[in-house]
Amino acid sequence: MDKIKVEPLLDPRGIIERKTIKLAKRKNFEELKNGKILFYNNSKLDMVNYYEIFNTLKEKFINLGLDNIVEIRENVRGKTAADFHEQVKGFVDEGFDAAVVALGDMGVATTTTVLTIQLEKAGIPAVYISSPPGSKLVKNVAVLQAGHLCLCPIDIFHASTKPKIREEILSKMDFIIDSLTLPPGKIERCAEIKVDLDQKSPNGILELDVEIKEGNRIEPGIFIEKTMDLFDELNLTDGLPIVPPTQRRVSMMMDYCPFDKEDVLAEKIGPSGKDIKVGDLAIAAVMAGCKPKYMPILITAFRAMNNKKYNFLQSVTTSHPGGNLVLVSGPMIKELNIHGRQGCLGPGFRANATIGRAVNLVIINVCRAVPGITDLACLSSQAEYTYCFGEDSELTPWTTINEDHYNSNTTTVYVMKAEAPHTIVDSCTITAENLIKSFVDSATTLGSNNSYIPGPLVIILTPDHARIFNDGGWSKQAIKNYIHHKVCWPREKVINRGMIPVRPDGFNELDEIPVTRNAEDIEVVVAGGRGAHSAVLLPWALYSESIVEPVTLPDGKIAKSINDFICH
Repeated sequence: MDKIKVEPLLDPRGIIERKTIKLAKRKNFEELKNGKILFYNNSKLDMVNYYEIFNTLKEKFINLGLDNIVEIRENVRGKTAADFHEQVKGFVDEGFDAAVVALGDMGVATTTTVLTIQLEKAGIPAVYISSPPGSKLVKNVAVLQAGHLCLCPIDIFHASTKPKIREEILSKMDFIIDSLTLPPGKIERCAEIKVDLDQKSPNGILELDVEIKEGNRIEPGIFIEKTMDLFDELNLTDGLPIVPPTQRRVSMMMDYCPFDKEDVLAEKIGPSGKDIKVGDLAIAAVMAGCKPKYMPILITAFRAMNNKKYNFLQSVTTSHPGGNLVLVSGPMIKELNIHGRQGCLGPGFRANATIGRAVNLVIINVCRAVPGITDLACLSSQAEYTYCFGEDSELTPWTTINEDHYNSNTTTVYVMKAEAPHTIVDSCTITAENLIKSFVDSATTLGSNNSYIPGPLVIILTPDHARIFNDGGWSKQAIKNYIHHKVCWPREKVINRGMIPVRPDGFNELDEIPVTRNAEDIEVVVAGGRGAHSAVLLPWALYSESIVEPVTLPDGKIAKSINDFICH
């Protein structure tokens, strides 16, 4: 057996440069008695019995003489690192000498870790309290973005009683006080973290250690098992086989990409806190099995998700089981064979499968939202493998998304953080007035986010269902108006259950609470094959809007054809 040289693989995480921040200088215990202590509630303490964390801490701090406590409650959802930087500057101006931050339990775990890092960088010593499942995410974000932090995990969950929460906090009191008062040289021991994710890749290259028998014929897919084993070990895949990302393949992927590989599409996203660049998309596209001409759609999808209204930072680690829907409308779907007809949301169509898969590989590898480690999805779903289809204009009797937002010559990408499709079967109803009732009944459940957070919604009609509506004189706008006004929950059904609601002003006082804020939250799309199985796509919606973005060239001009992107 002779070792041979194998083309190196590009690390989909990019070049990893881990920096360890300098922790803020702590005052000693006696000095802190005269200091000003921030209790930062990221709004999670408002849930169930969680406020007992601060009740217990206040009592103990005051008994110890640490009585100058100022509590600030803020919702961190939708905020960025830049937002926290400005906020922490205000905390410095207010003269805080230490901070206790809580609670890192689920979706806000990443954003609150970023806040805690900013506190330390600004010179305010901090200890961050977390609980499952967020504790694991907090730990990994801390090591990926800061190297270390003073983290205080406690073992509670949403059904924990006040005595149990009090017991957990009291058991951590020595650690909490040490975290705020230990001197340099000792505080680092409180802040030391054992990481779950391998971090080594100083040059962005992964090498395979392989051997081959001299004289053997080379088989297709040679070394693919070795490649898979390496990428599995480093948590760099979605669990399915990948195309090895060599430099040659990545260079070919850029053939339809007149953008610079260093162009930033999204800043500081996910547990890694890294920017997402065009070159990162090219690597993920190779791994996913994309054709080079799919690159403009991928770039547009990430530009859309980077819209602040999408809440991309939190979306990549939420406990919600949704994926990132990529719905392409316009002339390019024919050029790229993005399928919108029979079976379009399932297997068998390369463009659909690989474009959606590449989106999620970027999130796993660059953002390091790794399933089971730093992705909090309790169950997750098939939507997090791939979630892409096309809106075929030949199927619909109405206008398409690109026409509604731009014109028929413009290709658009619609993105929404959404659950996997919920099927609606109705093969017996023959009138539009009765058929619409099936959609009304399916557009929400008590377990759906939109019961508590009105937001976007996608109705997918099969051509047969669309024909019933159109023949009955219903326009797309009429369907949207009806859904908005009729899909509601009686207030008594959604009080004190599900999750903390986020509704527009006045909605909580309504007897019937809509699941959409207005009719324009709803998109009606015709897709699939003949038959009676339509679908509804329910949203995450937690400070997250659906976004429509046109496919454009680097100069911002609308691209008329995929050939506009060919790089010579």
